[in-house]
Formats: sequence, C-alpha cells, structure tokens
Amino acid sequence: MSETTSVVVNIDGGARGNPGPAGWGVVVSTEGGDILAELAGALPHATNNVAEYHGLLAALDWCADHGAARVHVRSDSLLLVQQMRGVYKVKNEGLKPLHARARLVADRVGRVTYEHVRREFNRVADGLANRAMDEAAAGRPS
Repeated sequence: MSETTSVVVNIDGGARGNPGPAGWGVVVSTEGGDILAELAGALPHATNNVAEYHGLLAALDWCADHGAARVHVRSDSLLLVQQMRGVYKVKNEGLKPLHARARLVADRVGRVTYEHVRREFNRVADGLANRAMDEAAAGRPS
C-alpha cells in the first residue's frame, strides 16, 4: 500500500455470558468496498468490551503492518468509539491498557477516525466474531 492508502475497517466483539467465551471479528476493505482481509480471534474468558478492543487492536495492527495511512473504523460499540474519540473516559481498569495500546498503534498508523454504526451495518464482522465465540466456547483457539 502507498502512504496515501485509505481503508475502512469494521470491527465487532462479543462474549457469551459477558464475561464468558468471547470473540472478535474484523473486515478490512478499500473505500470502494473491496475486502482486503477478514480477521477473527477467540478469547477463552472476557467481556464484550474487552473483545471489542481486541478486534480494534487486530485491525490497527493489520493496517500498520500493511501501510495503511488513513483508517476509518466502524464499530457498533458506542463505548469503544467514544473512548477512542476521547469523549468518554476509560474508567474500567481492564480496558485501560487495551485503550492505551490502541492509541499507540493508531498514532503509528497515521490518521484514524471512528464511526458508530448500527449492528445491521456490521453483519460480516459480527459473523466473524460469533464464529470465534463458538470456537472459544468449544475450547478451540482461532
């Protein structure tokens, strides 16, 4: 990718039981909608917010590793979006290190913007997260 490459990432995370077996999903696309990558991961025991942050970190790491200079993150987690925008403070001790790492990686990427979207506009990432949760519940790492 070039230094001007823009991507859109849709992220989602969830936990069965909250906390419980958890998973996250990421879809990285061009601005035109062509899918560049689909990522997913399972967490044996986490909250939905921790899973959301793991999805964000995976997306930002992918973007940094692949040279994306402008990233538009779309998430159905209002908490994550508002925390990353600096509107909400990060009060939960478990989220503070994830948030700090996400800020560092976002700075490494360059320009990162965040948008809160309704769940129905995040279906592919949601499907990836649900499959990862199924794997976590079955005790299989993704």
